[in-house]
Amino acid sequence: MSKIQEKSYQCGMELTMDVIGGKWKTVILWHLRNRTLRFSQLKKRLDGITQKMLTQQLRELEEDGLIERTVYPQVPPKVEYSLTTYGKKIIPVLYTIYCWGIHYAEDFELNLNIEKTTLQKILNREI
Repeated sequence: MSKIQEKSYQCGMELTMDVIGGKWKTVILWHLRNRTLRFSQLKKRLDGITQKMLTQQLRELEEDGLIERTVYPQVPPKVEYSLTTYGKKIIPVLYTIYCWGIHYAEDFELNLNIEKTTLQKILNREI
């Protein structure tokens, strides 16, 4: 039984934050939005995450039905992660949060390390 199944919620936002909250879950989901990735590929994209934390976050996202883990029977083991149909439903919300962050960085003159062409594609919803 997952931790969210053990709890009673009075607010949809509280439940949502339990499912996708924290420093890493939304970023993991964002990186899986258009592609299936292996553990090592995710680790490279998440600067500063430990292997233990990535494993924990992936397990929780899988347990909560947002990602699926596919294990291929080979040596060395090959494991891939992708969004479930339900996980894909959160992407428009994450896109809105992503754009908010870009505008916030611009308005408050914060350093955002993203190429202008990539930024334009994202804002035009090409990515």
